[in-house]
Amino acid sequence: MKNKKKKIRITEFEKKVYAACKTIPYGETRTYAWLAKKIGHPRACRAVGKALHKNPFAPAVPCHRVICSDGSAGGFAGGVSNKKRLLAAEKKAKGYEVF
Repeated sequence: MKNKKKKIRITEFEKKVYAACKTIPYGETRTYAWLAKKIGHPRACRAVGKALHKNPFAPAVPCHRVICSDGSAGGFAGGVSNKKRLLAAEKKAKGYEVF
């Protein structure tokens, strides 16, 4: 049987979201609103969240570093508890106080 690679189809919007998300430094977080503004669509917070939920490039595209504007974790395809665990591990590794 031949080993066929699955072709990943992403929209231009999703490409922008993933590229901007990759700029978030290790151990830091940004909001969905910040990401929406960064890609030039300041009112597209929910669309940003939807794109990140579909993220086929994790962990290279660190979608777990994107949180809600109120400071809550928001969603995560791998489960919110895993998102919090990843964020806590990164903050601890960088020497930040963990929530």
